[in-house]
Amino acid sequence: MINLTPETVLPDDGTSGTLVGRVWRPDVDGPAVVAVRDDGVYDVTSAFPTVSALCEQDEPATALRSMGGQHIGDLAAILANTPPDRRDPAKPWLLAPVDLQVLKAAGVTFAISMLERVIEERARGNPASAEAIRKEVVRLVGDDFSKLKPGSDQAMHLKQVLIEQNAWSQYLEVGIGPDAEVFTKAPTLSSVGTGMDAGLHPKSTWNNPEPEVVLAVSSRGGIVGAMLGNDVNLRDFEGRSALLLSKAKDNNASCAIGPLLRLFDKTFTLDDVRKMDVALNVTGSDGFVLDGHSSISKISRDPTDLVAQTIGAVHQYPDGFALFLGTMFAPVKDRDAPGQGFTHKRDDIVTISAPQLGRLVNRMRNSDECEPWTFGVGALMRSLARRKLI
Repeated sequence: MINLTPETVLPDDGTSGTLVGRVWRPDVDGPAVVAVRDDGVYDVTSAFPTVSALCEQDEPATALRSMGGQHIGDLAAILANTPPDRRDPAKPWLLAPVDLQVLKAAGVTFAISMLERVIEERARGNPASAEAIRKEVVRLVGDDFSKLKPGSDQAMHLKQVLIEQNAWSQYLEVGIGPDAEVFTKAPTLSSVGTGMDAGLHPKSTWNNPEPEVVLAVSSRGGIVGAMLGNDVNLRDFEGRSALLLSKAKDNNASCAIGPLLRLFDKTFTLDDVRKMDVALNVTGSDGFVLDGHSSISKISRDPTDLVAQTIGAVHQYPDGFALFLGTMFAPVKDRDAPGQGFTHKRDDIVTISAPQLGRLVNRMRNSDECEPWTFGVGALMRSLARRKLI
């Protein structure tokens, strides 16, 4: 069971920053854009019908602080009503803090993650082969690319050496080559928030969480804030073939974002993101515990570079986008048998946290057991029109 309280969800400095979220309001039968403040949760949908619209403001944090809004409840009560098992459908609950933004993700942005992707590729989705291949790959290419700038002359020289040793990989190409891997993680409006169930494909037997920072980016390419995310990954599917990436990444409830979007202001900036450590805890009903972390300071590509490779003259996002920055977390701790590595089990509780962004908590279930996704873009437009908000 997941118990959500303000103390376990909010950033370490509480509501000192500019915090925006989304709440389902049963009384209006639709979602509300909300400001989370010290004295409660305020509906600001009359000014900003979507979080996307708020992010399009010249200074989103200033714009949000200038709005009084309608008080719709205490954060504690809304959080307590969010987990699906105990939800009263007549009361408000928290949603993921993004709406019309396209859900994008950058892959292979950390050296250790890059090596694990090479291992997945060579293991062909078989975790039993992973440990031996891991030792071989580290022997050939090492395990520290932190000082290697992707696309540099040094990186291109390394590429040639690895090709000559028959050790080159498509994952190394995007890890140290000039072009970043940026893919669409999930459909717009499909992400789940904190306290909700996150989904795994029922046919997957080798999978893992990916704790990441998620940037909120406007249609002009401006980075306006950040959240936490779990880019749930199926190692067996992607390992069998990179062409299965969409099936490995995009399943019902496989994109978790939250708990809230913290907008950039005097208390929180992009430089804070660059220095951020993201912690991971997986606790299973079998007593298994896994801890990990991802340090953005060790990322191979700066967040501004990843954003610039996502949006520009060749690709536009009129409603903005949310961008997962990637992770350095690579799960190698054995769970069942030696050499088998880590994989999820039903009812694992995954907690992803960072001091300035709070805690994103999800229970793992098969995707077909999670709440079906039924509220799409058309439903949102009809809801806002019915409330005369657009």
